Amino acid sequence: MRIGIAGAGNMARVLGARWSQAGHDVLVGGRDAGRAAALADQIGARAGTLREAAQHGRDAVLLAVPYSAAISVASELANTIRGRTLIDCTNPPAQGFVLETWGGPSAAERLAAAAPGASVVKAFNLCHESVWRLTPPVFRGRPLAVPLCGDDALALETVRLLVRDLGCVPVNGGGLGRAGLLEATAALLIGLRVGEGADAQAIAPPLEYAGVDLA
Repeated sequence: MRIGIAGAGNMARVLGARWSQAGHDVLVGGRDAGRAAALADQIGARAGTLREAAQHGRDAVLLAVPYSAAISVASELANTIRGRTLIDCTNPPAQGFVLETWGGPSAAERLAAAAPGASVVKAFNLCHESVWRLTPPVFRGRPLAVPLCGDDALALETVRLLVRDLGCVPVNGGGLGRAGLLEATAALLIGLRVGEGADAQAIAPPLEYAGVDLA
């Protein structure tokens, strides 16, 4: 696949590296040309501007900038990413482990409004970047599950393939209208882990004990 990565931070580094290793044609773009070039050299990708990353991402564009910049970047690139898959891995945190977007449209929905021609898929927002460095992220024999929220079937299938390239399992999280639940889950998990030092996995029983009828 041709994948453009808009941003040159930690998520760009870890996901870009894994996708490049999987054989995808990756181009990293950023406002700081030197930083983008250095990152591209590290992960075996090409480098360019934000717009060049969007142009390159014929199959998918990963928006890997902080949420504080995400809406303006999506708006700036709206014409270029029209008709393309836009992967949103951002979280909109606010002080106290809550959401900046609380009570309103989710971050993913705001990105979709800023770039109305793109097919936004929410994914990769629940784990710290260090988790994506694992090759693969498997814990006690269980591959990491990655929930996806989106409305476009082809875009979702593209992201499912990219999830599998990481050694993870894609999970249907519903339409884009449910992306706010993923973002709230991230806020809750961060609050439990960082604020309380709790093992967040321990809050949910294994599926066979969850009281769900699987018959």
